[in-house]
Amino acid sequence: MEPTERTPRTVGTARAERVEPAERAARAQAVPAGDPGLFGPASVTWQLHSDPVMWIAGIRALYLQALHPRAVRGVMENSDFRRDAWGRLRRTADFVGTTTYGTTEAAERAGARVRAIHRKLSATDPDTGERFPVDAPDLLLWVHCAEIDSYLHVLRRSGFPLTDAQADRYVAEHRTSARLVGLDPAAVPADRAALAAYFEAVRPELAVGADARAVDDFLRRPPTHPLLVPARAVLWR
Repeated sequence: MEPTERTPRTVGTARAERVEPAERAARAQAVPAGDPGLFGPASVTWQLHSDPVMWIAGIRALYLQALHPRAVRGVMENSDFRRDAWGRLRRTADFVGTTTYGTTEAAERAGARVRAIHRKLSATDPDTGERFPVDAPDLLLWVHCAEIDSYLHVLRRSGFPLTDAQADRYVAEHRTSARLVGLDPAAVPADRAALAAYFEAVRPELAVGADARAVDDFLRRPPTHPLLVPARAVLWR
């Protein structure tokens, strides 16, 4: 099925205006027949992920994820985000878009690619010097929860019309996306209360170390063409 306004292939590509619930429901009913993928037009995920503010939510997720010393060390040792920051962000958006709006087969293939890449990677604990796999379940869970919390937090703060029940449903829906990256869905928070409990439990492991500061510095001053640096100073703050 080709992407349309109702079925954007990439996250955050719907028209940049807020859509009222009645119109959103009408759009869902108008989706062409076929494989709706892992979520489908009746899901909260389809509606939330089409909002342009998702791009800002993605930045918030990067900040939050950087607070876990092992998770951010895995990025620092295995990623080229300093040289290809926008490419990395685009690839992440493409993954979220494919797993949200693509067919079931496309979503499963995207998940398999991510698992295959992560399976080969490891990093060194900045405190103990121990080598660890980047696809360790505790790290995958942290990345997942930071993303889901960021998407919900930013979209609701921006005015996206979402009830508490819908927010809980969104968290539950994404046990499916957690499975795609290698997590056991049963071990993933299924509502906002469980998500909050997870963050409370993991809080002692978090820290603002050198790697987190490097991510913060990078996000505050992302790579920009020299002629656009003055504009970045005005707009990117």
